[in-house]
Amino acid sequence: MIKKYLLIIVLSIFFIGCASKTPIKTSSATIIFKTPAMKFYDKGFINKYENFIEVNILNLGKSVLYLKIYKDEICQNSFKCISSKEFNVNYLNSNYNDDFLYNLFSKKYIYFKDKQNGVFIKVKHDKI
Repeated sequence: MIKKYLLIIVLSIFFIGCASKTPIKTSSATIIFKTPAMKFYDKGFINKYENFIEVNILNLGKSVLYLKIYKDEICQNSFKCISSKEFNVNYLNSNYNDDFLYNLFSKKYIYFKDKQNGVFIKVKHDKI
């Protein structure tokens, strides 16, 4: 009897742990991401999950920029996860708040222009 319950618990944990997380909201958009360190202007997808946001910019069907944005760290397909502060220093501006990118992509309308530091981020969501 105990083996039966133990088997049910183990299988439940296995299936719950392997289940893929589905986004709360997914949208396609034209994304402009221009900074002194990187420049992208193409179609892409923004997937919002409970604890993070995925931004995937595509060119000719291939991913050219993939960001997994958490409040305290950012992961990209070309490097391991780094702190949001380090991402700001390397790709945006060190004066920005650590959660700047997360907060920006959490908004419904995304438009940010900082002429002084050469940062321009705009998202125009596609209408369905």
